[in-house]
Amino acid sequence: MRLIGLLPAVPPATVQVEVGHGEDPRQLLWTRGFVLVRPMSARLDDDGELVVIAQMAKRRLTSRPPRTRPHGSRPQEEERPPIPPIKHQRVAAYAIVRSELGVLGTRNSERGPVPGVWQLPGGGIEPGETPAEAVLREISEETSQHIELDRLIDLQSDHWIGRASTGIWEDFHALRLIYTATCADPTPPVVTDVDGTTDLARWVPLRHWRSLPWTSGARSALDRFAEQIHLPAPVQAASSVR
Repeated sequence: MRLIGLLPAVPPATVQVEVGHGEDPRQLLWTRGFVLVRPMSARLDDDGELVVIAQMAKRRLTSRPPRTRPHGSRPQEEERPPIPPIKHQRVAAYAIVRSELGVLGTRNSERGPVPGVWQLPGGGIEPGETPAEAVLREISEETSQHIELDRLIDLQSDHWIGRASTGIWEDFHALRLIYTATCADPTPPVVTDVDGTTDLARWVPLRHWRSLPWTSGARSALDRFAEQIHLPAPVQAASSVR
């Protein structure tokens, strides 16, 4: 993944960094004297590499270093086998989706990394797919909802070495792009991706979302952004002319 930062200048100055396997983008920028203010957009370049555009600033003496605690689920510690772990970097896109019914959540199935735990709808980006296309596809498969994407709000990174749900010993690096979105016509969610990593989806009333067990990354994003999403005004039916 390539990260392009825009610095406040006239004309805007840019900073480019390549995010390698296991590297946290915010920590990487910090070591180079910059802080990530907010992500702005994500796209694929001509070679299929993910490019994230973000607003950045030069690090100040009063700037706080980024927190490095994991956002995802860390496998249980166990004795490491005598073979090197398989490196696996997964780039995924998720969304905080709001409607008049609340916030959209999905529950991990037995095939998921943390069965029974809730997370934001979304999933892995397939080859040749943009992050926006990926999150729209995943939300359709996991919830059967038609949504309107708003903006990119967060970039999360998590890295661990451990046993995957498939039993493979992995050096796993997760990069997550988080969007906001709205659903003007919410319906009862239906999971159409049978035997996948999601076994249940539902609209959770905004005032009750904290009562569910969420992944730490989803909980962090919801806590920061859920109440900032403005729902579109309801469409008024046109009156008939007599």
